Amino acid sequence: MNIGPYALANNVFVAPMAGVTDRPFRQLCKKLGAGYAVSEMVTSRRDLWDTLKTSRRANHEGEAAPIAVQIAGTDARMMADAAAYNLDRGAQIIDINMGCPAKKVCNKWAGSALMQDETLALQIIEAVVAACLPHGVPVTLKMRTGWAQSHKNALSIARAAESAGIQMLAVHGRTREQGYKGLAEYDTIAEVKAALRIPVVANGDIDSPEKARDVLAYTAADALMVGRAAQGRPWIFRELTHFMATGTHLAPPLVADVKCLLLDHLLDHYALYGEFTGVRTARKHIGWYVKTLPGGEAFRGQMNGLEDCRAQLEAVNDYFEALSERMDRIPASTQGHGASVQERMNNDKNEEEAAL
Repeated sequence: MNIGPYALANNVFVAPMAGVTDRPFRQLCKKLGAGYAVSEMVTSRRDLWDTLKTSRRANHEGEAAPIAVQIAGTDARMMADAAAYNLDRGAQIIDINMGCPAKKVCNKWAGSALMQDETLALQIIEAVVAACLPHGVPVTLKMRTGWAQSHKNALSIARAAESAGIQMLAVHGRTREQGYKGLAEYDTIAEVKAALRIPVVANGDIDSPEKARDVLAYTAADALMVGRAAQGRPWIFRELTHFMATGTHLAPPLVADVKCLLLDHLLDHYALYGEFTGVRTARKHIGWYVKTLPGGEAFRGQMNGLEDCRAQLEAVNDYFEALSERMDRIPASTQGHGASVQERMNNDKNEEEAAL
């Protein structure tokens, strides 16, 4: 699969997640099989570009190509300027955020709130494409199925976006109203894919090899985007690609290997954030890794009280050393073992009919 001139390693991507998909996490996911990764969203507000948060998000030192940066905002001119700002800092693909459901984003009419105003949404798309086109930089778009159940307009925006020059479209199978609650639906994604010529990426609740296979088959999407299921389980990408290539499951990773990759991730994390912020922002990653492991909750409580890098590293090392004496491999995930995609679609339709 290609985005503009860039050939991607495979069609299983890591979704952009604010506060999660920083450079160390993106690099780790790519190392473990993700074919593509997009940065956390960078604001279009010029007055925030010199802040430490934005400078970290715009730092791509050592990152493998293609470097994709997501931008967010509500003004077409400002979004075009934000695209140019990130091109100057190494971005090779620009992604427009129309999918974030967070209130602090939507209350400013950015993210998925833009789907309420199709005219403004198209103005932003056209302005960003115009800013990137002279440089040969592709522009992509991530959005939801709509603002609310009664206002699903993904198809109309998708058609307009393709006509305006968007080169890839990712659709999360929920409305903004849903946030991350309930179940993702894939009928809208399938409808969008059937109507477009550009690549379409399916996103939402993809948390197992079987689910990945089923969503690709049901939607006919060109690729999949994995978000929350990669938190604390970044090896999910190689699990999915292996299963779709062979029809067989990879063995869960060795405890010793997970210890090493987490320690390396932490060192990379500290290098970007520094000790004070790095120790604190690393806690969520460590918590995700150990959440379902024996003694994980107790360890998480202990670890959250540590305030220097060395102590945090030692605690993680000691926890996994002790765990390796109890088991060789990380327990297989229990995610994604529910109803099939088709069964869920039938259930959704039955519920809708019953409500009429």
